[in-house]
Amino acid sequence: MEKTTEKKEKTFTRKCNKAPRLTKKQRKELGVGKDQGRASVDNVSIPSSKAKLVADLIRGKDYETALAIVKHTPNIVTETLEKLLISARANAVNNNNLDESKLYVTEIYANQGTTLKRIKALSRGSAARIKKRTCHLTVVLKERV
Repeated sequence: MEKTTEKKEKTFTRKCNKAPRLTKKQRKELGVGKDQGRASVDNVSIPSSKAKLVADLIRGKDYETALAIVKHTPNIVTETLEKLLISARANAVNNNNLDESKLYVTEIYANQGTTLKRIKALSRGSAARIKKRTCHLTVVLKERV
């Protein structure tokens, strides 16, 4: 009886639903983002859970309606979101020549950013950890057909 020692080749395939990241040069060549206005800001010192509450209110709304909602909502993130909406509109109108009256919010999301870890002094020489959470905000405006 002969023993055959055949090694089975293992193939590892990467299962990923996301599209590959493109460089700025590749994005420009493919024309990615020509029909939209995008604005984003990183590491805003607001927890993403608070930012998501306002983001859910304006997703899918027209630009003017979304701006009005943001201006009249009593939340800490509204000042930053107002600036982001204005910036995204400016990018859409000036860079991509989109019609301002047809713009609407297609995507808006608040991803979790870095967490700053601080220490609060307590009695008897002990300490408590404080987590100061941040978020990354992104707004995308497109033209309604």
